[in-house]
Amino acid sequence: MSKVLLIEDEKEIQELVSYNLKREGYDVRIAGDGKSGLKMVYAEHPDLVLLDVMLPELDGYEVCKAIRANPESANLPIIILSARDEVADKVIGLELGADDYVTKPFSPRELLARVKARFREGKRNNDLEKEKTISWGDLELRTDSYIATVAGENMNLTAKEFELLHIFLNRPNQVFSREYLMQKVWGYQTSGDTRTVDVHISNLRSKLKSLGPIIESVRGIGYRFASNQLTKN
Repeated sequence: MSKVLLIEDEKEIQELVSYNLKREGYDVRIAGDGKSGLKMVYAEHPDLVLLDVMLPELDGYEVCKAIRANPESANLPIIILSARDEVADKVIGLELGADDYVTKPFSPRELLARVKARFREGKRNNDLEKEKTISWGDLELRTDSYIATVAGENMNLTAKEFELLHIFLNRPNQVFSREYLMQKVWGYQTSGDTRTVDVHISNLRSKLKSLGPIIESVRGIGYRFASNQLTKN
């Protein structure tokens, strides 16, 4: 049974989320503030965290940063739940390492879809680890350890950045729409909000800037890996 930790101070949301997740067979634990939530991450060892932003004691952004900074929890899936629906707020959450961002009010059905997508992604990650190392020039992806290096130097990619790059390298020069990348990497279809993809691509480009413009934008469509920039080993 997958364990979900809900860090949320609003009682009504606690009850709504807990009821619907338990009905789907999830083991739900609840923390009412940021500090106790962070402690429960290491005491309860959840498989996924649902994290409110406006929390007492320690806000959700700080909790997210702390989870990502600790090697024990660095890859723990995090879905932010927030009433803040401005693009800037979503960008901050994603740049701090959240895997997804759901705005309040949300439907239980949508949240369940997002949660299930995270667990499907975990299964895909396990399958990915069985594949061989992929190399293009000085760029190397080691799928058994989720490590990407350039000339032997670790690029410290997040799991999402690694998966995006893995898709690009497996099918060089093919153009991928934002919607396709959202479905493959985040596990669900979008009705048009693809800012999540753009933020992760921007971060990925920054980390790989020493290789030049290897991830190109295709206007009106999405992105592609420009294999002509590198010579395959």
